[in-house]
Amino acid sequence: MQTETTQILIVGAGPAGSVAAGMLRKQGRQVLVLEKEQFPRFSIGESLLPQSMQYIEEAGFLRDVVEAGFQYKNGAAFVRGARSTAFDFRDKFSPGWGTTYQVQRADFDHVLAKAAEKAGAEVRYRHQVVAVHVDGDQPTVEVVGPDGAMYQVRARFLLDASGFGRILPRLLNLETPSDFPVRGAYFTHVEDHIPSGTFDRNKILVSVHPEHVDVWFWTIPFSNGRCSQGVVARTDFLERYAGSETDRLRAIIAETPTLAGLLKDAVWDTPARKLVGYAANVKSLWGKGYALLGNAGEFLDPVFSSGVTIAFKSASLASAAIAREFDGERVDWQRDYADPLKSGVDAFRAFVESWYAGGFQDVIFHPNQSAEVRRMISAILAGYAWDRSNPYVAEPRRLKTLEQLCAA
Repeated sequence: MQTETTQILIVGAGPAGSVAAGMLRKQGRQVLVLEKEQFPRFSIGESLLPQSMQYIEEAGFLRDVVEAGFQYKNGAAFVRGARSTAFDFRDKFSPGWGTTYQVQRADFDHVLAKAAEKAGAEVRYRHQVVAVHVDGDQPTVEVVGPDGAMYQVRARFLLDASGFGRILPRLLNLETPSDFPVRGAYFTHVEDHIPSGTFDRNKILVSVHPEHVDVWFWTIPFSNGRCSQGVVARTDFLERYAGSETDRLRAIIAETPTLAGLLKDAVWDTPARKLVGYAANVKSLWGKGYALLGNAGEFLDPVFSSGVTIAFKSASLASAAIAREFDGERVDWQRDYADPLKSGVDAFRAFVESWYAGGFQDVIFHPNQSAEVRRMISAILAGYAWDRSNPYVAEPRRLKTLEQLCAA
């Protein structure tokens, strides 16, 4: 079997893999990216958070993204029954970007992958990693190319950015059960025909089912008159409905008057898809000669659109650690990579858990909100879950106290 060598091998050309490739190329590393699919390809996770812009800029891809013409985004709107609220991410506690984009991921991911190639990374599409060996001096993977031929790649360092494919967790038996309840999603893209002036296309809309606090919908507008529309609920709730995924999605929306009214003229021209049991976890985010990025390591929930931001943060932390390792320093991957990454993930986790329990919803819909606390929450919703000067990041348990005050 033919064997190739590279300094850095990245599995997956999605956001984590492409941004990591850009950061590593700026260090002068030799980077090979292997991607199982042919881009462009469909993916969800279309509403970015402003924090992600820092990492796009760090990778050198900012111009590529800005010039792609994606839908501008400055915040998030929430609706539950007759109550509504909106956060403008430019008015937040943490410094940094306050705006970003809402993107069709097929186009966005392709923009990033092409930017990585332009930066000097080699990206191979339709090359599937089928085996991984990490017991030797350097990690080695076995790959099947588009012609069916198999070859090996040996790398000084291996990054798994395979997303929900979770290549290393599956092949190295790293997976562990998530402690989140099993939820699922139905989702599609529609020609929305939402009348001008009735909907702020600069914000993601999160709607709550009028009878079930743990059932929610996303409405993510794009720049071309279309939007991504989905519902998230426990699987036993979703299974109550009959018909195709599209039928089920439309039936649940019909039970939510505000959202049904907004989409009354929509053209449902794309069959809906489903994703079930998406929450994931692993025994470790790193090992000898490798690290897991983004969804390959852990995925919480889509409610606050944190997935791409976490992916970018993992790429940034891993790239910085690799730079130190190549400079001859000793890197403690738990202390320098896994722990910092998980600190922000855990901050998001506290808010996700509170959302589904209903407590965080009581907070954001409360009629008498503290402006200072609201700016702190806005920062976390904007992705700044690693800013430990924010009391709700440094001590997520503060959220419980806030919930109790708002429920009183």
